[in-house]
Order: sequence, then C-alpha cells, then structure tokens
Amino acid sequence: MEGDADAAQNDQNAVQNLSDLQPSPSQGDQPPPPLSKNAQKKLLKQKKYEAKKAEKKALIKEQKKREAERKRKEWEEALAGVSEEERLKLIESRRELRKERMEKRSEERESKIQRLTGAKTHGQKIVIDLEFSHLMTSSEIHSLVQQIMYCYAVNGRCPSPCHLWLTGCKGEMENQLQRLPGFDKWIIEKESRSYIEALEDEKENLVYLTADAEKELDELDPQKLYIVGGLVDRNRWKGLTMKKAQEQGIQTAKLPIGTHLKMSSSQVLTVNQVIEILLKFLETKDWKASFFQVIPQRKRCETDSREDQGVDGEENEEKEEPSEKKRCTDDSSSR
Repeated sequence: MEGDADAAQNDQNAVQNLSDLQPSPSQGDQPPPPLSKNAQKKLLKQKKYEAKKAEKKALIKEQKKREAERKRKEWEEALAGVSEEERLKLIESRRELRKERMEKRSEERESKIQRLTGAKTHGQKIVIDLEFSHLMTSSEIHSLVQQIMYCYAVNGRCPSPCHLWLTGCKGEMENQLQRLPGFDKWIIEKESRSYIEALEDEKENLVYLTADAEKELDELDPQKLYIVGGLVDRNRWKGLTMKKAQEQGIQTAKLPIGTHLKMSSSQVLTVNQVIEILLKFLETKDWKASFFQVIPQRKRCETDSREDQGVDGEENEEKEEPSEKKRCTDDSSSR
C-alpha cells in the first residue's frame, strides 16, 4: 500500500511539473502549441523511463564500487599470505599487466584518431542540424547533447567512420556541448553557421533525412551530405524538418524503414539511432540488418521482434552510455 501511495504521489508530481518541460518562447518567436492530453501522457511516460534509467545507472555504479572493494580486499589478502619474495613477484606481475593494458588502450586511441582523421577526406559526410535549440527546453537540449556524445563515441569505434558535422552550434546548445569532457578535442566539424551557409558550395549535394519525405534511400552516395535534424520535441513540431528543406530548396529522403520492418509506432527516431543506422549500413550494405540491430524492439511490431536475431539498439545505449563520457575524456587526454 505504501508503495502504491508513493507511485501515485510521483505521478502527481510529474503531472504538476509538465509545464516546466514545455519550451518557453524566445523573443520574436510564436508561442509553442500546448501539449495535448496524449502528449502529456507520453511526456509523463518519458519522465518515468528517465527516472528508472537513472536508478539503474546508480545501481550499476554501486555494484562496480562493491566489486572494486572486493578485488582490493582479495589482493591485500593474497599479499598477506605469501613470503616477501613471492609478494614482490606478484606486485611486479601486476605492474606488467597494467602496463600492457595501458599500451593497448593507447594503441586503440591512436587507431581511432587515425580513422577519424582519415574520414575527413574520404568518409561519408553526415550533418547534425542544431538550429532548433530555440524550440527546446533546457532538459531537451541536454538530452540531445547526450545523443550527440553517443554518436561521436559510436562513430569512433567504427572501422570506417563517417565525417560528422555539427552546424548551427551556438547559444545554449554550444554551452552544453562545451561542458562535455574533451569536446574541444573531438575530431568533428563544429560550425556556428547553418549548414546552408557553411556548405553553400555543396547545396546541390545536401539531402535532408526526414520521415515526411516521399523518396526512400536505396544507397548512401559518398558525394552527398546527409542532414539529420537535431530536435528533441516530444512530437510538438511535426513536419518541421520537411518544411525547412522545402523552403531552402534542398533534396529530402527518408530511411527505407517501412520496406524492411513494421513499426508499432512513429518512424521518428532519435539522432543517435539514425546516425548508428547509417554507420551500420555503411559497414554492412544491408538496411534490414541495420534497422534490426539499432531500432528498439518496443518500436517494432511483434512479428518483426520475433524475427530479430540482432541486438536491441536502445538496450545497448543504456548499457554503454554511462561510459561514453569517460571514453571521450580518455581519448582527449591522449592528444
């Protein structure tokens, strides 16, 4: 009974805080449309999901702390139970293992730097459009920043990474990105200008990826620059990226999701899911395999979920995301 009461109180608090998550209009902008009841329910569900995710992260952190303490005690007991000569041998052996691990990590970082540097000249160009920050709340911008961090980490682990661009990177978006450890040393293009300005000479090669487009992608053209809209909007701004591309007179296309699997809900994906799908396709040349490895099972129909023999992308994100900040810090410290 006490647990039910706490849950009810949490729901009530979440509903009361919904207005705090709605974006306030900046000067000169039209006020955002109010959230419908359905959108409020989705937002409440999202808050519960994020709270559960935070609780899971805290539990994992505590488990790691206990495991580290257990290993420390075992090590001390091992040293205490041997002679001085054996003790020195154990310490030296441990130092050698640590040295080997550090050398291996250093080699991996150098390899990553070489791959990302090489992608500047021969990698597939992918642009993340960050010009929508004025339509998002601070928490939504934070969510997008986390997605971008994940994009960079996943791209760096790819055998053939793409060349990532961040355009329209300014204001609060830039401020939050700058707070990421090692962001200033990321091997990525950072542009305060819009892509239409920064890539003016490449306008005929710009392709905006939007779920509202009619044309489906068959292949990724190495000459094209594919744009992904950086927008966490809780379904408030439908059709926004399509309208923007049409007004700018640039090409549009959508991922061929409907051709290869049935979605149980909207085909709108997070930025990191889109980027990872593109990276998987560049590696496998297989759209279906790319979708099944990245798109979460909860977004797929039951039939498609049963056919899936790959990895659930969202579960992977939850497991790996806590260490992405550390990876970015490690990478930057080696340069």
